[in-house]
Amino acid sequence: MDTLRKALDFCIHHQTILGYSIVSLLTAAMECIFSAVVFKCPCNSGNMLYGSVFLIVPAFILFLLGYMVNPRMWRLLTGICTPEKSCTCSPCGTCAGCFCVLLQVTARAVVAPLTWLAVALLRASFYECMASGSSLIKNLVCQDKETACHEMLVKIPCDEKLSEKISSEFLSLQAQSQLIGWFLIISIMTAALIVKCISRCCSPVSYLQLKFWKTYSKKECELFESKAKEHASKLSERNVNCFFEATDPAPFQTPSNEDWWKISFLYAFSSQEQHYSMLHKYVNTNRGSSIRLGKGDQNPAVLGFVDETTVSQSGL
Repeated sequence: MDTLRKALDFCIHHQTILGYSIVSLLTAAMECIFSAVVFKCPCNSGNMLYGSVFLIVPAFILFLLGYMVNPRMWRLLTGICTPEKSCTCSPCGTCAGCFCVLLQVTARAVVAPLTWLAVALLRASFYECMASGSSLIKNLVCQDKETACHEMLVKIPCDEKLSEKISSEFLSLQAQSQLIGWFLIISIMTAALIVKCISRCCSPVSYLQLKFWKTYSKKECELFESKAKEHASKLSERNVNCFFEATDPAPFQTPSNEDWWKISFLYAFSSQEQHYSMLHKYVNTNRGSSIRLGKGDQNPAVLGFVDETTVSQSGL
């Protein structure tokens, strides 16, 4: 039991890294399956189009899926076009907040597509097929050579020995692909480290308070979900009993539509008020009577977990 508890605690404390690792492993496995089972380079004039589709289209689909599965995206969009949504925030504040959130959502959404591109480039099959049909590669490799070189170039993906026959002055297509793949990986890791350092350097709270904040968010979501299920169960039970017993319903206190709106806004940090969530702010501001986006409010990337935890724990 102690070992299981330690493993569970490790997963909870490193859930973001583990999540990215799982996504990357699944993407890499999917790329291997595509390369081995589905992909068959035609080795003709259609190489460029065929290879480009397999290299880029799956990455684009994964990018869209990254938006679809991100809870902050749906919290941002839900009800954004209704008049009630915009009545408590100024248009400038809303646009600025939405833009910051979209940047953070996009940063998470590109993990899977970049993994696909990196793995695909390291395996080289997609790039080799695409590059063999590229006019740019043809001009470089077959410069001052007979037209037969062009015909042999498009057949390289189907015959590895042709690569040595065509040219020894340039890197093979597989070597080019792998070099680009490693350069992409180095660029991604460097950019991720820089962004992480900048987000922590710009954190409006200390390291220990940030740890406490994450613990609070997790506990609040667990209690909110439990209370919501209990409240929904009691309300549904009352309504069903009244229907079958033909009785008048007893008074039942439940949050109004306006109350739900107020705790559903994206969290914005204010240095003048210490609130750990929109629910916390709602409780401390006389049932949300003063919930609005102030001039000093901001959406730091390091506090993005506040909105993500609230929605993901509820399964919405």
